[in-house]
Amino acid sequence: MSATRFEPSEATLAGFNADIYFARTRQVLLAEQIDPTVVVEVFARVPAVLCGMREVHSLLRRVLPTGAEIWSQEEGARIGEREVVLRIRAPYASFCLYETAILGTLASETGWATAAQRCVATADGVPVIHFGARHVHPDVSGRLEYAACVGGCDRCAIPSGAELAGVDPSGTLPHGLILAMGDTLRAAEAFDRCIDDTVSRIVLVDTFMDEADESVRVADAMGERLWGVRLDTAAELGGVTVDLVNRVRHRLDEAGQIAVRIVVSGGVDVDRIQHFRREGAAVDAFGVGSAISGAPPVDFTADIKEVDRQPVAKRGRAAGLTEDHRMSAVDLI
Repeated sequence: MSATRFEPSEATLAGFNADIYFARTRQVLLAEQIDPTVVVEVFARVPAVLCGMREVHSLLRRVLPTGAEIWSQEEGARIGEREVVLRIRAPYASFCLYETAILGTLASETGWATAAQRCVATADGVPVIHFGARHVHPDVSGRLEYAACVGGCDRCAIPSGAELAGVDPSGTLPHGLILAMGDTLRAAEAFDRCIDDTVSRIVLVDTFMDEADESVRVADAMGERLWGVRLDTAAELGGVTVDLVNRVRHRLDEAGQIAVRIVVSGGVDVDRIQHFRREGAAVDAFGVGSAISGAPPVDFTADIKEVDRQPVAKRGRAAGLTEDHRMSAVDLI
């Protein structure tokens, strides 16, 4: 995977999105000609799935001087409470400005990846597809979708996130196309004519008709070209239920369409996945959005642990380097 995909923005490099006290710290150090070599350690306060480290590496490669050293855990690692995930040894003025970006990147992406991992673990082998980009600002949507894939999602929906994750973007026809064309089958057949054959044909079947009736209608018309149907029934109609999924499965099987898969979306979270799995619903894939995109960030902290090779720490913390067995040196070239 190309490191250039994780390059920091110009705003980050300029410190424009850094806490102002870091900019003022750097200003004071340079003005006073004080620039000790420090060791900073970064840790999380809760167990999590680490994500964002590739972006942090890319930033540090841009700003650290020759002779600096960093160690870190791998992207996607399962980390424990207060376990050190990143260690930097370098002149403090060279990187103090970027603490906000480092912590923020790790906090957001680790939060999303951890939420994704919970969904994937609960699905227990049933694929989970993420499409929560619509819930966040577009400037971070690619990072969100990448983090969801680091957490174990099979696919994501937007090209920028899919490129970062090294997967193909997933998504077929929305309600908007079906409503614009006035009929589900008409929209599905137009999609089938116009879109590359490498894209799976998954058709929404809750727009105009009963889901089971529409599923059989579409399956009979499209035959082997239909990969599956997606249920996204409105909450006003009761949403997607176990009974609905199993009724659609029964009707498809009864019509001889046993190969047609069923994708469930619409407010899917860990509790709903668990419910579908526990009740034996015939779900072949879950589409998850806000359960991942709305996950809280994981709180990371950065501590100076050495100054010019002398152990230091704020009161309440242990001075000196934390014993570690899982981090490895990172090439800064």
